[in-house]
Amino acid sequence: MTLLVIFLLCLALLATVLLGTGAAGERADLLEQINQLLPQTQCGECGYPGCRPYAGAIASGKDDINRCPPGGDTTLQNLARLTGQPVKPLAPDLTPAAEQVAIIDETICIGCVKCIQACPVDAIIGAPKMMHTVIETECTGCRLCLAPCPVDCIDMVKAPVNLRDWHWAKPVIHYGD
Repeated sequence: MTLLVIFLLCLALLATVLLGTGAAGERADLLEQINQLLPQTQCGECGYPGCRPYAGAIASGKDDINRCPPGGDTTLQNLARLTGQPVKPLAPDLTPAAEQVAIIDETICIGCVKCIQACPVDAIIGAPKMMHTVIETECTGCRLCLAPCPVDCIDMVKAPVNLRDWHWAKPVIHYGD
């Protein structure tokens, strides 16, 4: 009798472990899929220290899909499609990154390389004690380069229109003219 009870307890324990592993495996797969959709800038604007922790929060249902400014509308739409959630605008406490890029006032820059070290996407180029500049097409607008600059020579400006985000203007329809 006790052998039967021990056998049934072991069987129940095994079933619990197997069922739990399946659910955890599905959540891990979802986390990886979400992480692959995020831009991997590791900027922290979402409130998490990087893209993977934010992906984990989305996968577990702890946070919403609308907290990634560098990802823009495309990432938001892809996350909505993957998670089955509706497409929402960017969270109101965040500024869309695509609207701004960093520029360096090259007459003030002292070449300290602190901005280069802070840039998560390598959009800033330069050398120690030499002028630095920003590759605008690579800049995600995360603002991580602003704080470490000791001479305050970096500003955020409206992003120039480029082929990636340029759209035809909607036609004006005149009725009865």
